[in-house]
Amino acid sequence: MAKSVTFGVVHLGIAFGVTGALTGNVSIAGAVTMVEPVCNTVAHHFLDCGWARRHPAAGLAASMSELDAQTASGRQHVLA
Repeated sequence: MAKSVTFGVVHLGIAFGVTGALTGNVSIAGAVTMVEPVCNTVAHHFLDCGWARRHPAAGLAASMSELDAQTASGRQHVLA
């Protein structure tokens, strides 16, 4: 989770820096920095929905291997 949060912060910093450098306007850079992640999140949701419809077995396989990894991780903690 920490890695995801760090990535999000870095992403926002890069978006602000690039937009600020391209426009020279801090207000526009701030607005783009806030709006762009929301657009990406919405687009990702629809991408996931479409992907699941087109590749239903892949979604199930990914869920199963994630569950297997969590189960194995739990066993290691119990045995340690």
